[in-house]
Amino acid sequence: EKNGMIGNIYSMGLALQALDATRTFYAPRKWDCAQAFSVVLAHDYQQPMAIAQVLPALVGRSYLDAAGLDCAATKGTSPKPQLPLSPALGTHGVPRAPIQVHYSITNTLQGTHFHYSTLVTVPSGSTLLQVMEVAAEENPQTFSFQTEQTSWGPYVTSIHGLAGSTEDRTYWQFLSAEDALDEGVGTYKPHAGEHIRAVFSTY
Repeated sequence: EKNGMIGNIYSMGLALQALDATRTFYAPRKWDCAQAFSVVLAHDYQQPMAIAQVLPALVGRSYLDAAGLDCAATKGTSPKPQLPLSPALGTHGVPRAPIQVHYSITNTLQGTHFHYSTLVTVPSGSTLLQVMEVAAEENPQTFSFQTEQTSWGPYVTSIHGLAGSTEDRTYWQFLSAEDALDEGVGTYKPHAGEHIRAVFSTY
């Protein structure tokens, strides 16, 4: 399903490891290994946790193989650290063209219902988190939000003062048009003219 995607881009690493490890027991149905790997290879992974989970499947080795690696053979080959770039500059220090992203927040689930929309201008290549930050700077009373840091990157806990709850099984879901995003707010990069919706939802 979904052209090789298994769940979402975060679950792909573990799914590939599990399917590869159990391929002899996965009869009678076959899974399209090449299609699934093409999804992984086409994605620009940013989160260390996602990279750590997908690498074993990509190299055909398990975490247990790490004990036998010859680290001395790779000494001195690690890349030099780079200084962080300004969000408004590209990789060569050239200003990135601005784009406009439609951003809306909606709650029809709990308390006083609301729906607010705005048009945000950010440099191309900006993450959804940066879009949300600009919206909050321009209109803090409406678009303020809070996040917590996780091993998968920033997780949005509340928007417009409304927080998700494990007791109520509520959370903020992010969609592009009608489709749920496959990445988190810290890595997803909206394109020009895209409509990103944050919808207070239940699971």
